[in-house]
Amino acid sequence: MNIIKKILYILLAIVVITILYFYYESYSFNQYIENSNQINNMNIPINENAPVKSRNQIEIQAPIDTVWHTLTDIKNWTKWQKAVTETTVDEKIEEGTIFNWKAGGLSFKSKIHTSKRNSAFGWTGTTIGVSAIHNWTFIKKDENTTIVIVEESLQGVFPKLFKRYFQNNLDKGVLTNLLELKDASEMRIK
Repeated sequence: MNIIKKILYILLAIVVITILYFYYESYSFNQYIENSNQINNMNIPINENAPVKSRNQIEIQAPIDTVWHTLTDIKNWTKWQKAVTETTVDEKIEEGTIFNWKAGGLSFKSKIHTSKRNSAFGWTGTTIGVSAIHNWTFIKKDENTTIVIVEESLQGVFPKLFKRYFQNNLDKGVLTNLLELKDASEMRIK
C-alpha cells in the first residue's frame, strides 16, 4: 500500500507540474502581447525569441486589392486553403475582432491585432499548448503585381518540446499558405 501511495503522489506531482508549465507558457505569451511595440506597420510583431519562427514571401500576379480581399475574407478561407475546414467570424474584419477556425484537425481561437488595408494584416492565435503570432505584409509592385511577406512565430509547451517537428511544419505551412493565396488571388482576376 505504501508503494501505491508513493506512485500516486509522484503522478499527482507530475500532473501539477505539467499544468503549471502550460499556465506559465500561456502567461509568457500574454505578457509578450501586452508589452509589444509596433514594428514595421504591425501592432504586434512576431516574437523573435520564440522557439519556432518562419518567414517567406511570394510575388502574386494580381492587384493588391484582390490579394488583400482574398486573405482578409476569413469566412471564405475554406474555399482556398486546403487545411482549413471551418471558420467562424461574427464581426466586421478589423483590429480586435475574434474569430475561430479549424485546420489540420485543431481548433484555433484568434484575434486580429493589425488591419491596415492593402498594407498589413496580422492576428494572434492559440490552441492547446501553442500560441502564435501570424503577420502578413502587402507591397504593391505595380498595378497588377503584389508582393506578400508572411512571418509567424510559435511558442508554448509543444513548440519548445518538439521544436524540430514544429519548425518543419511551420516552414511548410507558411509556404503552402503563400502558394494557396497566390492561386486564389490570381484565379479571382481571370
